[in-house]
Amino acid sequence: MIDNRSGKGLSFVRRIYVPRIIGMGIGLLSVMAAMAPLHPAPWVWLLMLFNGLVWPHLAYQWAIRSPAPYHAEQRNLLLDSLGGGFWAAAFHFNPLPTVTILSMMTMNNVSAGGKRLLLRGVLAQVVGMLLALALFGPGLQLQATSLQVYACLPMLTLYPVALGWVCYRLAIKLAEHKGRLSALSRTDSLTGLLNHGSWKDLLLLRFQMCQQQRTPAVIALIDIDHFKAINDTFGHVVGDCVLRQLSLEIRHLLRADDLAGRYGGDEFCLILPDTDQHQAGLAMERLRQQVSAYRNPQLPELRISLSIGLSVYHESLKTPEQWLEDADKALYAAKHQGRNQVNFAHREVVPLRLA
Repeated sequence: MIDNRSGKGLSFVRRIYVPRIIGMGIGLLSVMAAMAPLHPAPWVWLLMLFNGLVWPHLAYQWAIRSPAPYHAEQRNLLLDSLGGGFWAAAFHFNPLPTVTILSMMTMNNVSAGGKRLLLRGVLAQVVGMLLALALFGPGLQLQATSLQVYACLPMLTLYPVALGWVCYRLAIKLAEHKGRLSALSRTDSLTGLLNHGSWKDLLLLRFQMCQQQRTPAVIALIDIDHFKAINDTFGHVVGDCVLRQLSLEIRHLLRADDLAGRYGGDEFCLILPDTDQHQAGLAMERLRQQVSAYRNPQLPELRISLSIGLSVYHESLKTPEQWLEDADKALYAAKHQGRNQVNFAHREVVPLRLA
């Protein structure tokens, strides 16, 4: 929920805290300058000081200790608006301080709660005005003194900067959050590699680049031999560990521009751009040997081997699906010929072995 104490509610309260301190502090100058010609009673001065200097901290503590911080902070924003309306009527609607204070509070409500909080804030301002009219009586002060003009300048300059900074920081956090969500949507949760859909999308892009730029590239399909037997013998937890170990070995092997994904189940897929047949064969044979040499101290009887099918891009390919199908045929041939080997499509090379 949005008012979860450890989630967005507390973050919302903290985000409002500093702008409220700044806004109330410099707004106090505008209110005091507008009230001074009316010679208010001592208790009014104390109320002004409380509202400008104490209330921001009290509101923060009130909201942060609430079981529903988000809703508590929205209540505080409405109290801010009520206070703004109260002081506007108390100093008899002096135009410059009134517009300055009420417009800044309205801006705050819009940025914090949109249209709904804007309307509720306007209603709170009206309630505050009626309360002040009941206490001090009606009046109209249309002339702004030089002191009042200068007292309003900090509110007109500093507070928009503070509010803009908060909105900027929020936009940065939202962009980072969106980036993390986008990465998660493209990533296989178990291995951390690209998921099936994302890899296929990138395969299409690479295929188009090969067509347009006539650059070499190789795709590889990697299958863990007898993976079902590993799951049946050692359990699915060990099977997941095998998948993660292979993904780790693949990441160690990859260059900066290479792309690796989990194609499904125990099958992995690679795109190796700017790579020829010989380079790809050596790299995949190295991967096969590294995985074959892996030993788990807790399961010394566990053995892992790979069958790998490779397909080099060539101009006769019409679609990325055809390119992938060639790699799949090479993988099938590797498995049919005894597994634990690297094979190329179209019988381009015999199964590879490093000396």
